[in-house]
Amino acid sequence: MERRPGTPSLLRELNDRAALELLLASGPMTRAQLGEHTGLSKVTASQLLARLEERGLVEVAGEQAGGRGPNAALYGVVPSTAYVVGLRVELGVVTAGVADVTGKVVSDVSVDPNAGQDPVELVRGAVAAACRPSGVSPDALRALVIGTPGVLDPGTGEPRLAVNLPAWHEGVLDALRSDLGRPVRIENDVNLAAMAERASGAAAGLDDFVLVWIGVGLGLATMLGGRLHRGVAGAAGEIGYLPVPGVPLPQDLTHPLTGAFQSLVGAQAVQPLAAGYGFAEPGAAASVRAAVAAAAAGDERGTAFLAELAGRVAIGVAAICVVLDPGLVVLGGEVGLAGGGELAGRVAAEVGRICPARPRVVPTGVRVDPVLRGAILAAVDQAREELLASVASA
Repeated sequence: MERRPGTPSLLRELNDRAALELLLASGPMTRAQLGEHTGLSKVTASQLLARLEERGLVEVAGEQAGGRGPNAALYGVVPSTAYVVGLRVELGVVTAGVADVTGKVVSDVSVDPNAGQDPVELVRGAVAAACRPSGVSPDALRALVIGTPGVLDPGTGEPRLAVNLPAWHEGVLDALRSDLGRPVRIENDVNLAAMAERASGAAAGLDDFVLVWIGVGLGLATMLGGRLHRGVAGAAGEIGYLPVPGVPLPQDLTHPLTGAFQSLVGAQAVQPLAAGYGFAEPGAAASVRAAVAAAAAGDERGTAFLAELAGRVAIGVAAICVVLDPGLVVLGGEVGLAGGGELAGRVAAEVGRICPARPRVVPTGVRVDPVLRGAILAAVDQAREELLASVASA
């Protein structure tokens, strides 16, 4: 690797990048605070702030009161330095949000996916709809991250298997990048939800945990050492296919509803289970989430229903824990959110009964669109890396 000499220009680049990175991570600071956290003198901190201001990357964002003399100026990253967009794409629903480089969401929308619509047209329309309220031009976007269910090729990032989104197949990613003329990344939806959970949810700041997603479909996100585990083929976490006792194995890999763990705790299995306890009509419009929420807040029928549901969920959680022993299991998705602490507590007790691992089981702490939140966070991280790289190469 080529080594650059420690010239004054290189040291300035390093100092500027370190200061900008700190301001992105921690928010506005005074000159004195910036110097204290970077180890730079007040003079050097003032010089680098002047350089970043001149480039339009940093601005005075307010004042800090206190002490004698005039208030100290607070310096922060200019929010409009970069904009990004995150999307969640599922069967029947698409949400999109625009955020600035500080991570602040400036607009978010839901759009009609129009069944059968071409993915490129769908994404282009969703991006335009999300940008419109904020006044941000799509041309100003620096990164775009899309969360979808299914298996992605870890080498190319292309969709390999998306049961509910047949139009999302190999070639979609290249088509999106060509059409939008912007960096585009497709990520598994449960992995993105885990990113949101680690940023501001039940797993905030933790390097090791798993997120078990229970909704229409099932999924698992595994965070080990602060990194997501995707697997060699990108199929890590597809626990709908997990073999469980007493349940037939899938006969068709494109439709796991025919067997395995999916047929035990997927939405099509939980709804008739709830109906048996009087909480939902089989095939009725009432969502599984509503049935589980009603049971969690309810009577003896609710107690019995949650006990049986927890026993089913615990079979899969125990299988995960004897392999990974993650310490923390977060229950997400519609069922995990609706069941709350009532369901999580029952799952923890049942796992402890059948498994030597003793994980802490908690409901999700990200209550509003965790997949979209994770997509936005991932896009912001990508834009920040590009911004920091531009400082180093200036």
